[in-house]
Amino acid sequence: MNTAPIPAAPAEEPRWLTAEEQRVWRSYIEAATLLEDHLDRQLQRDAGMPHVYYGLLVKLAESPRRRLRMTELARYAKITRSRLSHAIARLEKNGWVRREDCPSDKRGQFAILTDEGYEVLGRTAPGHVDAVRQAVFDRLTPEQQKSLGEIMRIVAEGLQPSEVGADLPWLR
Repeated sequence: MNTAPIPAAPAEEPRWLTAEEQRVWRSYIEAATLLEDHLDRQLQRDAGMPHVYYGLLVKLAESPRRRLRMTELARYAKITRSRLSHAIARLEKNGWVRREDCPSDKRGQFAILTDEGYEVLGRTAPGHVDAVRQAVFDRLTPEQQKSLGEIMRIVAEGLQPSEVGADLPWLR
């Protein structure tokens, strides 16, 4: 009997980025990092909250009766349930959100935007939209804005597996 190991198939050479692709990729990373920092600093200064918390409040404000299942909110925010639970606890402490048990699912909970949270969002939104406009939209032509939207939609769709059981942090 032959006990020699079976040789592994030769590994394929990675598809390295071209110089132009590398330039585009690094520009994207730099811009995304700077934009997130810019928006985080604006929201911390104006409302004492990070950008991710603002996004949670916005999603709740847009939801029927300003409430959403915690699992749906985690999926929207693309964060783990644990991180969402921590964020909601902080927002509860501020009086901006409250939790309510789900009557049809003993383990489920709703996050509900309070009137105070809605008011904070209303006061914060003008400064935030101004920061977004200055950082992004005022720098781009209408054609560039349209292209950016199309490109980001394609990238996002390609990164969200649709199969059941996909290993995504916000499903854990």
